[in-house]
Amino acid sequence: MSFTRFFHLISYIQYPLVMVGVYFAFTPYIEGIENMAKNPDLFFASINKTLLFFGLAISFSTLQDTTKTQNKLAKKVWESPQKGKAFIIMLCLMVFFFVSFGIYGYFITTNTKIKEISLGTSVLGIGMIGMLKAGVEMFENHRKDKNPGEDA
Repeated sequence: MSFTRFFHLISYIQYPLVMVGVYFAFTPYIEGIENMAKNPDLFFASINKTLLFFGLAISFSTLQDTTKTQNKLAKKVWESPQKGKAFIIMLCLMVFFFVSFGIYGYFITTNTKIKEISLGTSVLGIGMIGMLKAGVEMFENHRKDKNPGEDA
């Protein structure tokens, strides 16, 4: 088994991590609106856990093989120079926002609610850095103007 195939298989850990994140996203609503009204910190703790698990899931998703597209939409984005560049710029902005907000929330602010979600936001930002790298690789591997004869 090649390293590429091995890491591609490991990337499937992203799905259980997303499910755990979704669970934490809905936990405040499952426990009831009354509990959120009594203790709003439970809501922010749940959001922090959601962001944390989504960040981990995104990190694992970046281990998949970047020489293959996963669906028709991804193929359309990565084959087009304009769409690919726009998507990479969007990823850069998201990385900047999540990492900046996480650092601000952890080190600068005194707002306890922002502090509560800062760790999850930072982990999400770090996961998005991996996604940005994978996106750049996908763009290089699939764009039609650089690889005109290939059919991914």
